[in-house]
Amino acid sequence: MTAPAAPPPGDAPPRTAARVVRRVWTSYVFRRILQSVFVIWLVATITFMLMQLMPGDPIEIMAGRLNSSGMSHDQAMATAANIVAYDPNASAWSQYLEFLKGLVTLDLGNSLTSPSTSVFEHVMEYLPWTLFAVGAGIVLAAVIGLSVGMATAYRRGSVLDHTMTSVGSFLTGVPNYILIAAVVVLGYTVLGILPFLDMRGRVTAGIEPGLDPVFFGDALFHAILPITAFAFTSTGAFMLNMKAATTEVLTEDYVTVARARGLKPGRISRNYVGRNALLPVVPQIALQLGMLVGGSIVIEQILNYPGVGQMLMQAIGNRDYPVVQAAVIILATSVVITSLIVDLLLVKIDPRIKSENQEA
Repeated sequence: MTAPAAPPPGDAPPRTAARVVRRVWTSYVFRRILQSVFVIWLVATITFMLMQLMPGDPIEIMAGRLNSSGMSHDQAMATAANIVAYDPNASAWSQYLEFLKGLVTLDLGNSLTSPSTSVFEHVMEYLPWTLFAVGAGIVLAAVIGLSVGMATAYRRGSVLDHTMTSVGSFLTGVPNYILIAAVVVLGYTVLGILPFLDMRGRVTAGIEPGLDPVFFGDALFHAILPITAFAFTSTGAFMLNMKAATTEVLTEDYVTVARARGLKPGRISRNYVGRNALLPVVPQIALQLGMLVGGSIVIEQILNYPGVGQMLMQAIGNRDYPVVQAAVIILATSVVITSLIVDLLLVKIDPRIKSENQEA
């Protein structure tokens, strides 16, 4: 009896490679990253098209400013074209390809109001302050909202339940800029206990940025009002969503079985109720972050907090189109990346999401 012939040695690698490619392609993580890249590209493309349709030519705007400083028209046009890194005679397709190339290399030209500063550096000077205030507001809202929401679910029908549900509905329904404006008027104008004038800006004059407690303490002092404003809306949403999710989980059979087994209430609350109630609430973090980053324009204007929202309004007022374009793209990218991180963390909490998406 002859042994079966061995497969040709050249067949194994292609099969293995195809299997690896198929596994990567069907991976939930890879598909989510691909979706995020597509969304960023779509936002960048729409932003490019809107900038093309806006009135005024960036080179003419820059040349007019240089012309007013005594430079000749031809020299001003040549200097402006070099600064803006934009060829008005090129086709829209060529400009789009150059734009994508600059987007990948983080080279989006220079600011029209600050020709010596690149657009990316100009935006990054403001963006960390907004992300700090928004991030701290989200963390504060999550700690308060999730804790209170879970507590009210355990005490359904009590005074705490009715009171906190009303508070959560109020915080969710009233815009945060109205709430923070009321806080400033009441604390500064009426009661005189809020040092609003001293809290404006990023840091106190004379405080040098650095990795030391003095700088962090001063930065936190100036960011208290923006953090509070961003926390207002998110706290109400987290509170109501956590209450609804916890109430639903408390009726599940596995919670009843855990109680029948004599497990301690603390263990049931942590391992059975809390973890499962968080599943529908976690995606709200990314949603709230997007809403808060977009709403930072109004809050930063009211509180005179120099973040990316205030920078964007100044750029629009100065018709600094390259900065406007970069700010919109960077803000959208930060929200998309945060949403991606939240989704990947959600898979760790509930592996069923990964399985369902791979089967789809």
